[in-house]
Amino acid sequence: MWRSVAAKSTRVTQILDKVLLRPSSHSSPHHHFRFLSISSSVSPTLEETPPPLSSHPAADAGFDFPSAPIHHDFVESADRERLGDADTAIGIEELNEADNFSPEAAVDELPVEERVYEIDLEKLETVLSLLQSSADGSLESTLNGLELDLHEELVLRVLETPNLLGPNLIRFFNWARSKESDAVVVTSQLVEALVKAICACCHARKKDAYALWDLIVEVGDDNGEAATLLNAQIINPLIALLSKLGKGKAAFDVFNKMGDFGCVPDCDTYYYTIEALSRRSFFEWAWEVCEKMLNVGLLPEDPQKVGKIISWFCKANRASDAHMVYMSAKEKNRYPPRPSTNFLIALLARKDETVKLALEMLDGFSGESRKYAIKPFAAVMHGLCRSKDVAEAKSLLSMMIADGPPPGNAIFNLVINAYSKAGDMDGAMKTMKLMKSRGLKPDVYTYTVTMSGYVRGGCMEEACKLLSEAKKKHTKLSPVSYHTLIRGYCKLEQYEKALGLLAEMKEFGVQASVDEYTKLIQSLCLKALDWRRAEELLEQMKDSGLHLNGITKGLIRAVKELDEEIGSDEELSIAA
Repeated sequence: MWRSVAAKSTRVTQILDKVLLRPSSHSSPHHHFRFLSISSSVSPTLEETPPPLSSHPAADAGFDFPSAPIHHDFVESADRERLGDADTAIGIEELNEADNFSPEAAVDELPVEERVYEIDLEKLETVLSLLQSSADGSLESTLNGLELDLHEELVLRVLETPNLLGPNLIRFFNWARSKESDAVVVTSQLVEALVKAICACCHARKKDAYALWDLIVEVGDDNGEAATLLNAQIINPLIALLSKLGKGKAAFDVFNKMGDFGCVPDCDTYYYTIEALSRRSFFEWAWEVCEKMLNVGLLPEDPQKVGKIISWFCKANRASDAHMVYMSAKEKNRYPPRPSTNFLIALLARKDETVKLALEMLDGFSGESRKYAIKPFAAVMHGLCRSKDVAEAKSLLSMMIADGPPPGNAIFNLVINAYSKAGDMDGAMKTMKLMKSRGLKPDVYTYTVTMSGYVRGGCMEEACKLLSEAKKKHTKLSPVSYHTLIRGYCKLEQYEKALGLLAEMKEFGVQASVDEYTKLIQSLCLKALDWRRAEELLEQMKDSGLHLNGITKGLIRAVKELDEEIGSDEELSIAA
C-alpha cells in the first residue's frame, strides 16, 4: 500500500518556506496554517502553529492532519511586511488555491521513487513460510497466486531472513527477476544478500553452490556493465563455500571467470582460491594463483592466513614457493606464526641448495622466541653439516653460544661429526673441549664419531685413548664404538688386537653384534686365510644366539677346503 501526503507541487513548498501568515486586524479568522515538508525518501510531515486544528478551514473539510513539531520560527509582522514583493503575492494566491487540493490525488501524481513502500507483513509471512518448506509443487505458481506488490525492499527482506532453504531462495530470486516491474531491479545489494544467505547456511550443498554460480553467471552476462553489478565481495563467499565443499576445480573456474565480469580480486579472493586448490592438492594451480597475488602486491592482512599459505606449499614440498610468500610477508611486516616459519625452515634445510635460505631466516628470531627456537636452529645445523659446510656450521655454533638458543649435546655432536668426516680432527677435538667448558658432558656418540675420524686417518693410538676415556666416563658403551676400532684394526691386518677388542666387549658388558663377527670372519678368511679362528668365532656366535649368513659360512668352508687341498699337494710333493 502507498501512503504519503504531499503538497500540490514543489512550488507550494517553496512558497511555504517564504511566506508566514500572521494574525492582524483585517486577516481572516483562519489565519493559522500548517506547513508541509516534502521528501522523496520519507513520509511528508506537517508542521503547525500553536492554535487548535479546529480553527483551520481544512479541518471542517474532514482533512486529518497528524501532529508534528514546529519546523519554522514565527517572524514578526514588521519583518514579514518586508516580503511584500511580487513572489510573495503570487505565493499567497497559490497558497489559497492549495486549500482545495486533494492529498489522495497528489499521491497518484508522485513519481514511483518518491513514494514510501510499506511491506504487507501478512503476505511476507506467507512468503517466508513457503520458502522454509520443502513441499513438492510449483513454487513460482504459488508466488504468482499471492499477488505480491513486488519491490526491492520486499525482496531484500526475504533474502536477509535466516533459515530459508537455499534452493527456494534461488528460485524466488529468479522469479522476482523475471517479473516486469520497475520496482525490482537486480542490484549488487540484492545479489550480495542472496550469496550471503546461501553461503552462510551450514547445510549448503554442492548443488546449491553450483546453482548459485549459474545464477551469477547469468546475471553477469545479462548486465552490459557487469563490473558495476558484481564485485569481489559477492564472489568471495562463493569461492569460500566451494573450498569448504572440497570443490577446488570449481573455485578455480570462478576465480578465472572474474576477469570476464570486470571484477578485481582482492586478498580474500586469492586466499580462498589457494585454500580450495590446496585442499585438493592442485598445487600447480594454487601456485599460479599465489604468483598472481604476489605480482600485484597483495597479501592477506591476517598473519594466520599467510602462515596457512606457507604451510600448504610446505606440505606439497614446494619450499622455494613457500619462501617467496614468506619474503613478501616480511617486506610488508606481516610475519607468519612461528609454527609455519619453523616448518619452512626445516623443509629448506633438507636440501643442500636451499639450506642457506634457511640460515638467513634464522635472523628473524629475537628475544624470547629465539631463546626457545632450538628446533629450527638444529635443523639448519644438520643441513649445514650434511652439506659439509663446516665453516658455516662453526659460525652458527658461535652465534648460538653468543645470542642463543644455547646449544646442547646434539648441536655439538653434529659439528664434531662434520669435522671428523672432513678429516679435521683438530677442529673436532677443539669443539669437544668447548663442549666440556660449557658444562656439557660428551656422550657415547661424541666419543664414537671422534674415534671414527681417527680410524679413518689410521690413527689407532688416538682412537684407543678416546676409548679408554669413554670407558671412564660411561659405565656402558655402544657396540658401534668397538665396531669402529675392530674395523680399523682389520683394515690394518692387526687381527690379534681386533680379537682382543672382541673379548674386551664381553668383559665390559657389551654384546657383540653380527656385524663385528662378520667383519672379523671375513678378514680372517680373505686376508689371513685363518679358517680355524673363523670357525671358533662361528661357534661363539652360536653360543650367543647369533646366526651367520650363508655367504660367510660358505666363505669359511671354501677357505678350509682350499687350505686342505694345499696341504695335500704339499704332502704329495714331499712323498715324491
